[in-house]
Amino acid sequence: MQEQVVTRKPERRVIPIQPAAAAAGEAHDDAPQKLVSLYEKQKTIHPRSVRGWFSRWRWALVWMTQLLFYGLPWLTWNGRPAMLFDLAARRFYIFDFVLYPQDFIYLTGLLVICAYALFFFTAVAGRLWCGYACPQTVYTEIFLWVERRIEGERGARIKLDAGPWTADKLARKSAKHAVWLAIGLWTGFSFVGYFTPIRALWAESFTLSFGPWEWFWVLFYGFATYGNAGFLREQVCKYMCPYARFQSAMFDRDTLIVSYDAARGEPRGTRARSADLQAAKLGHCIDCKLCVHVCPVGIDIRDGLQYECIACTACIDACNGVMDKMQYPRGLIRYATENGVEQGLSSGQMLRRVLRPRVLIYGSVLLAIAVAFLVSLSMRSPLKVDVVRDRASLARLVDEGRIENVYRLQLMNATERQQRYRVTVSGIEGAQVSGPAEVDVGPAQSRWMPVAVRIPPEAAQAIGPGAHPIRFEIVAVGPGEGAARALQEKSTFVVPR
Repeated sequence: MQEQVVTRKPERRVIPIQPAAAAAGEAHDDAPQKLVSLYEKQKTIHPRSVRGWFSRWRWALVWMTQLLFYGLPWLTWNGRPAMLFDLAARRFYIFDFVLYPQDFIYLTGLLVICAYALFFFTAVAGRLWCGYACPQTVYTEIFLWVERRIEGERGARIKLDAGPWTADKLARKSAKHAVWLAIGLWTGFSFVGYFTPIRALWAESFTLSFGPWEWFWVLFYGFATYGNAGFLREQVCKYMCPYARFQSAMFDRDTLIVSYDAARGEPRGTRARSADLQAAKLGHCIDCKLCVHVCPVGIDIRDGLQYECIACTACIDACNGVMDKMQYPRGLIRYATENGVEQGLSSGQMLRRVLRPRVLIYGSVLLAIAVAFLVSLSMRSPLKVDVVRDRASLARLVDEGRIENVYRLQLMNATERQQRYRVTVSGIEGAQVSGPAEVDVGPAQSRWMPVAVRIPPEAAQAIGPGAHPIRFEIVAVGPGEGAARALQEKSTFVVPR
């Protein structure tokens, strides 16, 4: 039986290698020993830059998403930010829409649409979201661009990291991290600009007079961006993002994925451009490893589909460039399905097989939910009403034997114009509102209105004691007439015994 001696470092273990005789019981004190590390230090990945058709698409998405994210808080609409989530006032402004907490159902619908869109696009073409629009991918791409501009291309960065600390290395590293921090803090500032008017926030930034929550979120979101895109990078995609773990549930053998054509590429090996492949018994892969060098997660796509792959398609652009130089056909690494690669299907045949039951079901459900969401949003009433009974006095007798119930109506004006609302009541013969029946509500404001409803004694005798349904009808009148449809809200009227 082999001995195991643990060294002083808890992370390493010395395992003696015994000759064959030792297994038969002969002891060898001078047996050679091999140091086996029980952990692997995480290697820094230095992706190489790449140009190509997919790279241009990726950068187009970077520009589009960042223009939206950084630009929307500055866009003015009706005299206020076009998109503002005012948590203190519980108002959410999205262009012409003014939403209240009661409109939470729309957020639920939007999240359901996003989930089904993720299922649909993943079933069709894999991790499109991860490769092109995920914030982690987008900001990693931006931070890598900054790193290349300051420290140089892949080889220069590797050499700089491995070399001693010099004035040049300190200057380059300091400049890189300063730019990263600036981007991260500006990102945090823009994020807070969705909750606090960004122009006021900008004025406060010159005197550093942010509120405590504004300070917290600017710094938290800024340093989270700095840490995730600058340091963690592929670790977020590999270990922190749950999507990498359950994506296989949405894949099948007809899902378009980034694939290496082993039948065409193997056996791989270096060769001259004019080499006879048949005589050399080589495939089209020249084993240049550019597909590995450009990969932001450091995998070798030639090993097949791996959960770490984020489908950024950098390897496709790199390989196509090599194929062009070698005067070989493009597509050694390409978007293809597992069935397509194994059966040698053409692009048209693979695309036709994309319309399979799973994709059709996802697409139909997604379309139905999106249409229902848009129709509901377009038919949304710009007036919301909550009716609350006065529990201190359910019912009471007033002049001439009338019975009175008191209510409190919360009128929420979801337009950006002042509105006057008239309140009427129906459901019981002779029921009427006692006192002021009209109220003014300011733009995007809510107001509580006390309402007393009275019924004559003969109506009370006709319906008998107990709780009886009534309906409040609220309609806009006056200068803002027509801005809101008539709205009905149910309640009950209590007749005492």
